[in-house]
Amino acid sequence: MSVVLGVDIGGSGIKAAPVDLNTGELLAERMRLPTPEGAEPDAVLDVLGRLVRHFDHRGTVGITFPGIVQQGRTLSAANVSKKWVGMDADTFMTQGLGSDYDVHLLNDADAAGLAEARFGAAQGVRGVVLVVTLGTGIGSALLNDGVLVPNTELGHLFLDSRSGKARHAESWASAKVREDKELSYEEWGGRVSRYLSHLELLFSPTLFVLGGGVSKKADKWLPYIQLERSRAVPAALKNEAGIVGAAMYAAGQAPSLGEG
Repeated sequence: MSVVLGVDIGGSGIKAAPVDLNTGELLAERMRLPTPEGAEPDAVLDVLGRLVRHFDHRGTVGITFPGIVQQGRTLSAANVSKKWVGMDADTFMTQGLGSDYDVHLLNDADAAGLAEARFGAAQGVRGVVLVVTLGTGIGSALLNDGVLVPNTELGHLFLDSRSGKARHAESWASAKVREDKELSYEEWGGRVSRYLSHLELLFSPTLFVLGGGVSKKADKWLPYIQLERSRAVPAALKNEAGIVGAAMYAAGQAPSLGEG
């Protein structure tokens, strides 16, 4: 199996493309459709159907989900409907798309981490790597020597502030917060730096890989990231990492410490 369709479900858009698993390259122009308002299961399934039909794809499909995924079940739901919580989403999607499809589901940030470890900025990096996706929320993928520890959900950590009030990392430092509050890149970069410094203290990674849509403009905010011991670099696959990682996982090319 050298070509698999990868699909990345995000808070604002759902993206898909066929992936060459030998190179990590997209074999057709990526298609993006808006995430349905409320992101309820039936509405998301309808978008997935439109995407697989657009590429005239049959067979294996890898799909990311913005929440905890264990053995195909969605156990949390960040920025999508709470109806997903506790659902056997893998079976729901497979049955909903039809017998021509074999769906494999994993956490969205985990998918990005797997792709960056094999084809991107973390390729060949030994030791602990943290891939952090900055978008509607904050996702995280923790890898050691390229092996994934799934479902870390480090965007939900709380940070202490000088005022003594705990800050929810995702609600304070996501890319959406920068847009909503019209923060300058310097101010937002300082927030991201504070968050990464906390992760550095906890995990001592060799490398941070910073992904999501903002990775395309890394020159505007990366200079404001100040860390004690770790390097921080933008994601090489940028906003395509989730698609590539989903395809890798569906094809069984994703080393992991457990079912993601």
